[in-house]
Amino acid sequence: MVSNEQRRRQLAREKFERQQERRDAERRKARRRNAVIAAGLAVVLAGGATAYATGALSGDGKKDSAADAADTPTPTKGPDPCKKPLPGSASTKQWKSEPSMSIDKSASYTMSLQTTCGAVGIKLDADKAPHTVNSFNFLAAQGFLDHSKCHRLTTQGIYVLQCGDPTASGQGGPGYSIPDENLKDARLKPDKSPDAQPGSVVYPAGTVAMANAGPNTGGSQFFLVYKDSPLAPSYTPFGTMDAEGLKTVQKIAGAGAQPGAQGNPGDGAPNATAVIDKATVTKS
Repeated sequence: MVSNEQRRRQLAREKFERQQERRDAERRKARRRNAVIAAGLAVVLAGGATAYATGALSGDGKKDSAADAADTPTPTKGPDPCKKPLPGSASTKQWKSEPSMSIDKSASYTMSLQTTCGAVGIKLDADKAPHTVNSFNFLAAQGFLDHSKCHRLTTQGIYVLQCGDPTASGQGGPGYSIPDENLKDARLKPDKSPDAQPGSVVYPAGTVAMANAGPNTGGSQFFLVYKDSPLAPSYTPFGTMDAEGLKTVQKIAGAGAQPGAQGNPGDGAPNATAVIDKATVTKS
C-alpha cells in the first residue's frame, strides 16, 4: 500500500511525462507553421515555439485526468510578499540563430536577477554549460529578461519557479535554440525514494536549470529549484543560486500558486508579483 505522499509524487511524474509529450507535439506543429511562413504564405502565429518546458515545468496547467487531483490539497493563497514592478515593458526582440560564442569558458560569471521580491544571485557554470551561459550573457545585455514575469510555480511533487519568458505565456523565447549541456552534472544524484521512476535524478535546492520542449530545444526559459525535486536528467543545470536568492524564491513559493488552466492546484502562475526588473551577467 503506497502512502498519499508517494501517490502524489507518482502522479506528478506521470503528469510530467504526458505534458512533455504534448509540448513535443506543439513544437513540431510550430515548426510546420514556421515553414509555411518561410514559403511566403500568409499565416499569422500567435506566439513563439520555444519551450514552456520541464514536465511539471513544461505543462500548460491542464488537468490530465481525475487521478491528477487525487489526494491533492487545495492550495491557500498567502499575502503578496513582493513590490510593484519598475516601469517598463517586456522585450519583443527575436533572433534567428544562437549568438556567437563570446564568453571565456575558463572565467567566472554571475547572473544577478533584481526582482520585485528580492535579489537572486546565480553563480554560472561557464565551463560546464558554455552555450547556455553565453546565451544568457547575450540576452541580459540585450535587456531580454528585463520586466518579464516569472510565469509558473510548482508546489507539489516538483518545486520550481519558472522564468525567462517575456510573453509570460509559457511559450515565448528568443527565437533560437541552444543545445543541452551538463546533463551528467555531479549535483544530480539518483532519486532513491521508494517511488522513484527509472533514471530519475534529484535536482537539489538552489539549482538553476534550463526548461525545454525536448532534446536541444532550450531558449530563454529557465527554472529555479527551491526544494529538492525529482526529474528526468533532461534539463541543463547551468548555475547555483546564492543563499539570498534561494530565500527570495522560497518567499515567492510561500505565497502559493494560482490554479492551472483547468483548476489544477499547485502548478500555475505564482500568487506573488514575481517580476525580473533587471537581469545582468558579470564576468569576474
